[in-house]
Amino acid sequence: MENIRNKSYNTDKHFDLSMDLMCIAGYDGFFKKINPAVTKHLGYSESELYSKPINDFVHPEDKIATIASRLHVHQNKPLLNFENRYLTKKGSIVWLLWTSMPSDEEQLVYAVAKNITHKKIEEENKKSLIIKYTNENNNFKHFSYTISHDLRSPINNLISIVDFINIEKINDEQTQESFSMLKKSSTHLKDTVENYIDNLNSNKSIQNTCTELNLTQSLNEVLTSIDTFITSSNTKIHIDFSETEIIQFNKIYLESIFLNLITNAIKYSRKDHTPTIHISSRKQHNIDQLIIQDNGLGFNLSEMKDELFGFNKKFHDHPDSNGIGLYLVYNHIHSMGGKIEIESEVNIGTTFTISFINNL
Repeated sequence: MENIRNKSYNTDKHFDLSMDLMCIAGYDGFFKKINPAVTKHLGYSESELYSKPINDFVHPEDKIATIASRLHVHQNKPLLNFENRYLTKKGSIVWLLWTSMPSDEEQLVYAVAKNITHKKIEEENKKSLIIKYTNENNNFKHFSYTISHDLRSPINNLISIVDFINIEKINDEQTQESFSMLKKSSTHLKDTVENYIDNLNSNKSIQNTCTELNLTQSLNEVLTSIDTFITSSNTKIHIDFSETEIIQFNKIYLESIFLNLITNAIKYSRKDHTPTIHISSRKQHNIDQLIIQDNGLGFNLSEMKDELFGFNKKFHDHPDSNGIGLYLVYNHIHSMGGKIEIESEVNIGTTFTISFINNL
């Protein structure tokens, strides 16, 4: 150990080979010595870097903060984890993370910096995405409120008209049944809109709107409201909730998930194929899961990338397609802390697997 300590090492080689930017700067604000990494990252020659004050290479917006940090070091205080931006000779921005140690007697500062530009770009991209999705979410909430609010009057008018008709005076049994179904569907639509508006107005936390739900009951409410659509399309629906039937979730969200995934499966069914939907549940690793499988057009997932659940994204031609359904499904699930996975093949079908988190 003693021999190792007494051995002489070529520290200049370490200085020259370092991938980090290393320099010795004077209290006068000029570089005194720099390693090759400095010229490599900034794009200037050594003579150019030595000929001007260091602050000339600093980004204009960071000059004041850099001067303040230099004054701190000149008080014989080390500087740790200081970030600033430099401009390269080509005008691009380089983010550096500095550690500087002063030598007051020499009037020198020994400093090393890491290039953290890649990290900063990632952070900015994340911030941009957060802002983008926050704005989209706020816009969609406003849009949802406006549409839901505007639907109130025509729905109430529809219910009034249906109530006005005396079904008992209708002799045809099939017509009676149709009117009865119309009344039930319009009442369900009114309740859904009212509940949705109440949710938007109250701005309740998701925790407060999470309740114990019966999958069969929630599904039946949705199936009743779209019974005509199911019947006219000859859709076959197979249901199996034998493994788990009770979950904890938001009632409005669950019905919206059922409604969007089922109607999508019917709308985007294949020609000359009877639309067939399998809806089941299971408990995996103590987590309740809902599986909805169809035999429709399917998706090319390799081409979709992250766009499948995007707002206003359309992947199939259909007159009723608005690019909102899957966006709603995704946001309902993720806002409750859940997860949705998708498996799909073109002209084979799609399987959605939804994992619920116990929020009670």
